[in-house]
Amino acid sequence: MTYRFFTPAPAGAATGLTADVYRQLRDEFLGPAPTFQALSAVPEVLAATWALMREALLAGAASRVDRELVASAVSRANRCRFCVDAHVMLLHALGEHELAEVIARGGTPPEPRQAALVGWAEASRSPRAGEWTSPYRPEVTGTLLAFHFINRIVSALLDPDLLPGGLQRSRVVRSAGGRLYARTAREPKEPGRSLPLLGAGPTSPPAWAGDSPVGVAYASLRNAAMRGGDLLGDVARRTVTATVSWEDGRHPARPAEWAADLVRDVPGADRVAARIALLAAFAPSAIRSGDVALWRLSHPDDADLVRLVAYGAITATDHVARALSPVQL
Repeated sequence: MTYRFFTPAPAGAATGLTADVYRQLRDEFLGPAPTFQALSAVPEVLAATWALMREALLAGAASRVDRELVASAVSRANRCRFCVDAHVMLLHALGEHELAEVIARGGTPPEPRQAALVGWAEASRSPRAGEWTSPYRPEVTGTLLAFHFINRIVSALLDPDLLPGGLQRSRVVRSAGGRLYARTAREPKEPGRSLPLLGAGPTSPPAWAGDSPVGVAYASLRNAAMRGGDLLGDVARRTVTATVSWEDGRHPARPAEWAADLVRDVPGADRVAARIALLAAFAPSAIRSGDVALWRLSHPDDADLVRLVAYGAITATDHVARALSPVQL
């Protein structure tokens, strides 16, 4: 696995909150996967990201297959090849071999209910375009929001290949990986176990989540990741939030030029940060080493780069969340 801009500390060296998160990842998921190691420089964002994914994707009574479909479909809409590959493998782990291969080919499930679920998840990329909302349980809706955030983190900070040479796109390799993780994927998870990892800050759950632990986890992630906006001045923050609103998830044709044009009126000291945050929201794989090198002249720490990327990612994710109606079925 290749990290694009920095190499995190080894998982075995983790202490404090990071070690606690890694312990749950080993117990309940695939271990400290690269997605989470990339966030380890900012432990409060790491913990909240794990909590949202755990409570939404892994715990609760909603169908795990449905949730893996949502994770795969959102990842496809966001063009996150790494996450599509990972969740195709997890569909194999759940015994859904044909369904996994349909998703791997970019197809639509033949079963109408699953096809509708995939269409709903993909439409969330541009929620205003179709007056998008959610009729689904908090775990399903939370999975969708978790992967809007995770897709952007992964595409910004990781190489798109899970395995050397893209071997994970071989059906044989996907199926074998699924068998390896089948037991872990199928074990039931108790809701709420991740919540003690979260800080005690203001975390009023959103209305769409009801009293589900998913709502607490989403509020915590939003609070933690939004703090990255403190790295920007007022004009730069307004540029990011306004662009996320009016562009509504559009994929820019030439992301680097698009972002550079948008920040022309931003004060010079903030332009590179605003450009990175905008790309994190819309086209995170287009963040380039030159932009990161310029950012590091004033902010050399890995943690500040993670905070900035997380800010762009949560701004885009919260745009989707704000489209949700207050009552979920």
